[in-house]
Amino acid sequence: MDTVIVRGRAQSLYRVNEVSSAKLPTPPLLSTQTIQTINARLIEDQGARDAQDLYRNISGVTVFSYAGVTARGFRQEENFFDGLRGDPYAGFSVPRLFNIERVEFLKGPAGMLYGPGAPGGLFNYITKKPEEDFSAELSGVVGTEARYGASAQVTGAVSHNVSGRAGAFYETRNQPRWNADDVSQVYDAGLRFDLGRGALNLQATRYDQDLGGNRLRGVPTDDLGNFLADRRWNHNEPTDFLRMESNVLQATADYRLTDELTVDAGLRWNDGEEVQQYHEPRGLYDSDGDGAVDSSIREFRDQERTNESWSFGANAIWARDFGSVGNRVLAGGDLYEHEAGFLGESLRGRNTVTAGLPDPLALIDPEYGVTDVANYSLPARSAYRTTSTKQERAGAYLLDEITIGRFIGVAGVRIDSFEDTDLVSGESFEDEATTWRAGVVYRVRDDVSVFGQWAESFEPQSIGSQDPLAGGPFAPDQGEIWEAGVRTELMNGRIQSSASIYRIVRSNILQSDPAGDPENDGVDNFVALGEVTSEGFEFDITGDITPNWVATVSYGYNDARLTGDAGTNAIDFSIGDRFPNAPEHQVGFWTRYQFPAINTAIAFGGDYVDVRQSLSGQKIRPYFVFDASLIYETDDWRVLFRVDNLFDETYAASGFLDRTGHFPGDPRSMFLELSRLW
Repeated sequence: MDTVIVRGRAQSLYRVNEVSSAKLPTPPLLSTQTIQTINARLIEDQGARDAQDLYRNISGVTVFSYAGVTARGFRQEENFFDGLRGDPYAGFSVPRLFNIERVEFLKGPAGMLYGPGAPGGLFNYITKKPEEDFSAELSGVVGTEARYGASAQVTGAVSHNVSGRAGAFYETRNQPRWNADDVSQVYDAGLRFDLGRGALNLQATRYDQDLGGNRLRGVPTDDLGNFLADRRWNHNEPTDFLRMESNVLQATADYRLTDELTVDAGLRWNDGEEVQQYHEPRGLYDSDGDGAVDSSIREFRDQERTNESWSFGANAIWARDFGSVGNRVLAGGDLYEHEAGFLGESLRGRNTVTAGLPDPLALIDPEYGVTDVANYSLPARSAYRTTSTKQERAGAYLLDEITIGRFIGVAGVRIDSFEDTDLVSGESFEDEATTWRAGVVYRVRDDVSVFGQWAESFEPQSIGSQDPLAGGPFAPDQGEIWEAGVRTELMNGRIQSSASIYRIVRSNILQSDPAGDPENDGVDNFVALGEVTSEGFEFDITGDITPNWVATVSYGYNDARLTGDAGTNAIDFSIGDRFPNAPEHQVGFWTRYQFPAINTAIAFGGDYVDVRQSLSGQKIRPYFVFDASLIYETDDWRVLFRVDNLFDETYAASGFLDRTGHFPGDPRSMFLELSRLW
């Protein structure tokens, strides 16, 4: 009699069997790098709409601003898609997740694999690709804050060796801040050609965001982190807006040339535009002389940004065993070119109502609609300030992975060249950089391994900072990591965990020279900050507690401090001070329990972020918020009821400058999503 094993639908929902962002597909247990993955099912169960909804799942990552995060103590803003540069949301928009299959976060410096970047890590968004097996989904959503929307996606075979995918997403809602709303659209299509020993994927995607009452800054606080206005306070007028449009074309291919040699390549083109008119807070003041700050001076800004980029990357993986020695060699290269344009003008108001200038705005009972953009004394658009820059990046790398018994060792090197050009002045700056990484894994048991790594990163200074009159040229920002840890796949793989300690040293951080312009040449100087050191411990676990109960827990401890300023006193912090927006403790958890008899699951999660300080040194108070989902699903239907900020906690998600305040977390909200599945 055959044995039949019945498993609950919850089992293995959130576990990951392989990671790809290290460019050598590897099971997590055998990786020398720390890569955390958020898969499609976890995104779906949490009702995540954009990237900020996911950060609780990644130890050491918290919100900084817009799409930027604090990662292992450092600000990180660049995102990769399918391993390629070309972020369609570059600027002040947050990536949507409709066409994303999973998100991988590679922690620590990754210069050897990806070239220029911040030392805290990088996000790699893996997009949805066409599949041969037919499936389709039609969804509708309705919720608080006047939220409603719909989405549809379908994939399947088009012919004998061609599969297709098409998707469309539309959602609108009022944002929690006064005057603010959000209309987002994503249109995505792709074709997959089966090449026998490989495949070719062609994709086209259109992104549209129309954000009313934006660009959003924060809500002013006192030095103890208490809001001085309602958390819904907005410095923008109802007529202010931010509109983003971006088009992406991408081709990726992989092919097994022989049993030992596999190649892959990708080409990505992105063309985007971001137009915005908004009122920027420029200073708080006491309007009635009672000793309490109660109003904000505002500056009107009319801006247009354009971005066009193309990115190419190719890899070859040669795998061959030499007796008892396993060997994999990775060789690759990438090219990237990006042109960015800016057109804009600003007009600053005063602390009194002045004709032709933006009116100040009260923090309590603000009056909107009194000031009129049409009456502002702006110059002709032809006189607006313009900038145009071009980035060119090229890199080649080689990495070898050797396996001897239970030992795995990797070592790699990369050579980069980069050139930045100011297309208005014609000035340019070029340089080269070499980055290394090495790592080792030892399998203590089949389900337990220990690992260690050393790696480097670099990030060129912007072309605007290389002016000799400003003290330039300057060497790139540099990072270095030492990391060691242990990973497990206990109970026949049901419990995946990773724990590690790390130390990252970042140097050559450019800051404004406190001396200003000592040469009196009309250009303020920059100086390179001596050193920031980030030390920490992280722990992540994903487990199938029972066949119907799964959970994930992430904890991060971080101590990022200014450890050297080269005697310049270049920033507002002293040696030993914690770095801005870097919490000491951060905890995130998510758990789901399935009731198979009624096709229903309940899920509950929390997000704790410790006390921090803003860029201006103001306290950002700690917070602990909770979310919940109720999920009903069959083979044909899925219903998700989602509640965010369950107990309506008032908190700041992150801090910025004292004049702009802290970014408030969203108040409690709910939505119901109904999906028909085929």
